[in-house]
Amino acid sequence: MKTSIKLWDEDERPREKLISKGCSSLSNAELLAIVLRSGTPEKTALDMAREVLKLSSGKLKRLSEFSVEQYKSISGIGDAKAVSLMAIFELTRRMNSETEDNQPIIRESSTVMQIMGPILQNLPHEECWAIYLNRGNRLLSKERISIGGVDHTSIDIRIIVKKAVEKLASSVILVHNHPSGNRFPGEADRNQTAALKNALNVFDIALLDHIIVAGNKYFSFSDENY
Repeated sequence: MKTSIKLWDEDERPREKLISKGCSSLSNAELLAIVLRSGTPEKTALDMAREVLKLSSGKLKRLSEFSVEQYKSISGIGDAKAVSLMAIFELTRRMNSETEDNQPIIRESSTVMQIMGPILQNLPHEECWAIYLNRGNRLLSKERISIGGVDHTSIDIRIIVKKAVEKLASSVILVHNHPSGNRFPGEADRNQTAALKNALNVFDIALLDHIIVAGNKYFSFSDENY
């Protein structure tokens, strides 16, 4: 028989502890328990949060990749709780993808990785993004072009070129991820890169690089002189 969190000492309740001592005082399980909000007749929200962490071996990055069905494999977690967990991790990804008002100047592939790594490196599927730069290589915007499967996503050349023209961009950097962890480009990657470069050249827009993010590693077409 569980003991309700409401019967715990105030300093031990996650919500009250956060209010009195701040977010940093809470464990990962306690923070997840706040997101889950309530438990079941058999276990508290904290018990459930610990089960969630156990399922991911305590790794939040791995947890952020879970699907609704994976969350629901834990007794007591239904659609509402699973969606709440997914929303928290998606907000974190979007926060990491935000850029300051004073946009960075991009002259190296490592700068692109700093910007795009937090967005792409832990995704279970492929995504294609385009980074648009002005004449001084300052970031104008970055936009997701497509979402694909585990080992493929399409590069819509027409959309990338159209947006580059609309934004009056001087150059573009293409970025996509390989969930497999293999950072090297395949034949399709090389062919699509060449096709995009040629299409952009028609409008006097340069393709500066194509970067493939594979976990914490990456491949830069420019750095490797592809």
